[in-house]
Amino acid sequence: MATFDNIISRLADIKAIENLSDKEIALLSAPKRVKYAELDVDGKKYPAWRILFNDALGAGKGGIRFHPDVCEDEVKSLSFWMAVKNSLAGLPYGGAKGGVKFDPKTTDKATMEKISRAYIDEFYTVLGQDVDIPAPDVYTNAQIMGWMLDEFEKKVGHHEPGMITGKPIELGGSILRGDATARGGYMVIKEMSQTILGTNQGLKVSIQGFGNAGLNIAAMLAADGFKITAVSDSKGGVYNEAGLDIAQLVAVKTRGGAVQELESAQKITNEELLELPVDIMVLAALENQITVANASRVQARCIVELANGPIDYAADKVLFEKKIMVVPDILANSGGVIVSYFEWCQNRTGNIVDNDYLSELLVKKMKSAWQEVYNKYQEKNGQADLRLAAYIIALNRILAAEKYRGQI
Repeated sequence: MATFDNIISRLADIKAIENLSDKEIALLSAPKRVKYAELDVDGKKYPAWRILFNDALGAGKGGIRFHPDVCEDEVKSLSFWMAVKNSLAGLPYGGAKGGVKFDPKTTDKATMEKISRAYIDEFYTVLGQDVDIPAPDVYTNAQIMGWMLDEFEKKVGHHEPGMITGKPIELGGSILRGDATARGGYMVIKEMSQTILGTNQGLKVSIQGFGNAGLNIAAMLAADGFKITAVSDSKGGVYNEAGLDIAQLVAVKTRGGAVQELESAQKITNEELLELPVDIMVLAALENQITVANASRVQARCIVELANGPIDYAADKVLFEKKIMVVPDILANSGGVIVSYFEWCQNRTGNIVDNDYLSELLVKKMKSAWQEVYNKYQEKNGQADLRLAAYIIALNRILAAEKYRGQI
């Protein structure tokens, strides 16, 4: 099943719950702009996309990923999720996403820079601080954003730092951006665990995906009394029921190693991690990790989606029947785009806002979003899980904007 087919199925569920019209569903089901190009770098061709799904609430906003499995279905799905994520967070953005299909792990730095600049050369006409604003995503980072900003400004002939976020601090980036996705997810876990599980202390947590977001949220949770019993990266996982040494794991990853190098833990596969008996499982890897094939074997009491789309539509139904609470990606991982919004605002106005104030504002926005989604979930009284509750809030805001614009 294609990833976007999952979205269409969820929209059908929301249509029934909210009595939406065919025209409303059609508007929510199709991207506004799909741009494809083949980047020519040193004689090699790299398929690349930038998709703007909806911009009723404001300029497009969403990351650019470098990955060997990037495809149009994935980028389109990610751009939809960005539209609903930005709407749910109350940001003045639509949703967009980009990607380049290649393996950055086997690509040298010089070629990475060429690919980054070639991407802007092909797509700069559909980017800009008031048009569509990229950011880092899978296997892209602040340095890549810096190259892209430089290339964009060369193409347009003026400074425009607000055209991209997640930049180096020296180019107008935010000091909060590095761990913003993890910090937002951590805040949601604190709220969720208190509300759903009745405590924040001693809970067992597994984390699939030990990149930037997974690593940072592991450190935050471990420091706050949660017991991290299992983690995994692309090469496998480790498990220790008594709790893993997160500081050692961070050190291993920082020097470029894999988590299975930790000798004081049992080696497990990614698949085994997904089926461990834990209080909270954090999914921080890629899409479609829990499907109908393994959902029945999931034993976690709650799941938090730090990655985009890690649970497919059919699996959602199984987990709902099993009464496993799933905190959806568009809520759990929205800390990154909220801090990107702070960065964009500072770039556009030239104001430098105190980081303590922004940190407090991030906390406030994440707690508010959690409470709003949980209230909607309770209001629907068994009709919807947390994901559908979040979608209902976000999509109704987009539809309201489209109605005021006269589009429906």
